Amino acid sequence: MHEDELRLRRGYVTVDWAPEGPGVQKQIERYVRQKISSGDWAVGLKLPSQRTLARQFGVNRSTVAAALSELMALGVLESGRGGGTRIAAGGWALRVPAAPGWGAAMEEGGFRANSDIIQTINRLEFDPSYIRLGTGELSPDLYPRALSERTLARLGREICSMNYLEPLGLRSLRETLCARLNARGIAAGPENVLITSGSLQALQLISMCLLRNGSLVLTEKPSYLRSLQVFQSAGLRLRGIAMDGEGLLPSALDGNAQALYTIPTFHNPTGTVMSARRRQEVMDRCTALRLPVIEDDAYGELWLDETPPPALKTLDNGGAVLYLGTVSKTLAPGLRVGWAVGPESVVARLGDVKMQVDYGASSISQRIVEELWRGGDYDRYLLSLREALRRRRALALSALQTHFSSLADWNLPAGGFYIWLRLRQPVPTEMLFRRALSRRLLLNPGAVYDDGDNHALRLSYAYADEAALGPAIAALAEVVRGML
Repeated sequence: MHEDELRLRRGYVTVDWAPEGPGVQKQIERYVRQKISSGDWAVGLKLPSQRTLARQFGVNRSTVAAALSELMALGVLESGRGGGTRIAAGGWALRVPAAPGWGAAMEEGGFRANSDIIQTINRLEFDPSYIRLGTGELSPDLYPRALSERTLARLGREICSMNYLEPLGLRSLRETLCARLNARGIAAGPENVLITSGSLQALQLISMCLLRNGSLVLTEKPSYLRSLQVFQSAGLRLRGIAMDGEGLLPSALDGNAQALYTIPTFHNPTGTVMSARRRQEVMDRCTALRLPVIEDDAYGELWLDETPPPALKTLDNGGAVLYLGTVSKTLAPGLRVGWAVGPESVVARLGDVKMQVDYGASSISQRIVEELWRGGDYDRYLLSLREALRRRRALALSALQTHFSSLADWNLPAGGFYIWLRLRQPVPTEMLFRRALSRRLLLNPGAVYDDGDNHALRLSYAYADEAALGPAIAALAEVVRGML
């Protein structure tokens, strides 16, 4: 098995420290010993390659090699099975108690670790010193504070119980959602809807109980699904389907696959909107192949220029489409409210598994969303949100035109959050990601959405402070030029 595959399956150490001043090798040795003796790095855990460690420490590879060699001589580290370096079982120099650790258990666990880049992004997104140029959520400045206060005040007077809800979620919320979906051409009743803890949980439930181990899932190339480990941890295989300006190519769909996962509206990460003609072609092809469809519509309400074509679910006459949605992108990811819409039997199966996993999504969050939908406040809020996103989009596009016109090409997003920036020269985006960190810029490299380096970046105009957005893009251009 390839080293990167092992790292994803078993987990590996992460480094959030760099040596300073003289005596770099000794600093690295002390750092490694301290992380092990404290229990932060469990016995048996694998270290990244020397090249990766050198990049993370910001030192020469020879320095890392010398430090690791000294630690192996002391019995702190040992050669791993199948190559690589692992934390040794109780090297004498550490003086740690010979007690059972979690290292072996971490290797046995079935859920894969995120890639090193994704783990770094997840950690640094909470460091306010970084400008988040790729984050897929709204800026705190766009949160509707006054609306939230009024809603919570009303709910405080009305809620008389916070007990568990029925397996599919708050019925009145599902009824209100169905009314909204019916207005968009999606026929659904309350028994067709499962309320989930965000749409990501819907994907986890689908992978757990609807798809067999080893199943092939088709998705756009690149795809948001590639940045997750939820399907891969369930033993599912992913295959990318090429795209053009109208969306994924129906001719590339494969009858040997067990499902198609697609984001047809404001695709993540490219921002592409599948045309109405292409949507019909995709559905016709999937019907002919008897290929079920998972449609992720997280961004469908965030159109900025004109309403997008109707969802694939509106073309579904036989229950082949599982339609996923969420308020995480339009309102607040912390609410953790999403939904899956499909045939009653399938939704009941998903609901049964969800009850085994967490016994239902947050009661208060469901009541908040119902209150916002019921009174029309949510739709009035969307009008102001779209205007704010148009302004931010204009700022980002202006900065790109000024600083990247000779370096890259990009799309004009008609909605959603993202600009897909494609560098004209083959700059390794993982290296670009690391170098941008030194300028306090946090990026989402295109490689995390693909099975190879596509020399692209997912830029978001939704999160960074408006005043910082232009200067941050200018600083990013300087980093790119420095690499060229």
